[in-house]
Amino acid sequence: MANETTLTLVGNLTADPELRFTPAGAALCKFSVASTPRTYDKATNQWKDGEPLFMNCSAWRDLAENIAESLVRGSRVVVTGRLKLNRWTTPEGENRQAFQLDVEDIGASLRYATAQVKKMSRANGASGGGAPAASGEPDPWANGTGGFGGSEEPPF
Repeated sequence: MANETTLTLVGNLTADPELRFTPAGAALCKFSVASTPRTYDKATNQWKDGEPLFMNCSAWRDLAENIAESLVRGSRVVVTGRLKLNRWTTPEGENRQAFQLDVEDIGASLRYATAQVKKMSRANGASGGGAPAASGEPDPWANGTGGFGGSEEPPF
């Protein structure tokens, strides 16, 4: 959709991701990311923490399952998604609102850690949208050639 506010946030998970399933069977993962800006104070020669930002996030389907399987409380992540404002009225009649990030992509930050990435089979998930396995076409990434037809080198 046009004119959506996209946001990339770097921070730490405040708790283990919560994985749920809708009655139709779609996976939904909810989690929160805390991001605290740091600035260096030359007068005191120390780092100072700014006001933390806590962002509620949600992801769906294969991405939701991958997040729940891969990340834990404290994991440093880079999250990209669409910023959404939710509004509701409490049972007491008070109007409330909160921002939420609808996650499009997420990855572990490698600034202070290492990671072992395991590619998911397209037939078992991580389809990324149009899965070749569903269309009957062969998966160019499945043969270990990086999709370059027998060569590890890109064609450019």
